[in-house]
Amino acid sequence: MENEMLKIFDGDRNEIGKASREEVHRLGLWHETFHCWIIGREKGKDYIYLQIRSDSKKDYPGLLDITAAGHLLANETVRDGIREVEEELGISVSFQELLSLGIIDYSVTSGNLIDKELANVFFYDCSLNFDDFSLQVEEVSGIVRVEFKQFEALWLGELEEVHVEGFNINLEGKRVSIKKMVTRNNFVPHENSYYEMIVHGIKENLGH
Repeated sequence: MENEMLKIFDGDRNEIGKASREEVHRLGLWHETFHCWIIGREKGKDYIYLQIRSDSKKDYPGLLDITAAGHLLANETVRDGIREVEEELGISVSFQELLSLGIIDYSVTSGNLIDKELANVFFYDCSLNFDDFSLQVEEVSGIVRVEFKQFEALWLGELEEVHVEGFNINLEGKRVSIKKMVTRNNFVPHENSYYEMIVHGIKENLGH
C-alpha cells in the first residue's frame, strides 16, 4: 500500500507529478482523496454515520472517521473513488447518487505523518439500517451513527460530548452493540475547519 502511486499537486492545486504514498506522507505533498459521508433519516431525525477505524490500522486506529474515504491513485479519477464505499462498507451506490460538497484542502501533522489532502467530498442521503453494512474488517471495525444536530453542535463547540449508537465487530467476527458518549478526542484529528465545512455543507443541502 505504501508503494501505491498518487498524483501530487502544488499549493495552487496544479498537478506536478507522481509520488508513492509513503513519500506523500513523509514529505507532506499535496494529493487527492475521496470522502463520502452517509446521512440517514429515521422518525424525522437526520443521522450521520461514522466508521470506526480498525485497531490494526497504522494511522489513527480505533478512532471515529468519515463514513468511507480513501486515496485516489495516480490512474484514477474522482468518480473512481466510489469504490471506497463498496469496499469498506459493502454499500452499493452509484456516483450519480452522491451530492458534492466540493474540494476541501487541509493539512494535518501527526508524528511523522504529514497529511496534505485535496479532499473531494461528497455525501449520500439515503435510508439505511445497520443490517445493510458489510464491513471490510481490515479497514473498518464498526459503524455508529449520531444525530446530525448533535454532530453539528459538537463541532461548533456547543456540546462537549454526543451519543453514538451502532455496532463493532469483535475478534470472533460477531457484531457487538455500541451505545456510548464520545468527545472530539474520539475522532480522527482532521482540522476543526474541515468538520465545520462538512456540517455547513450537509446542512445547506438538507435544507436546514
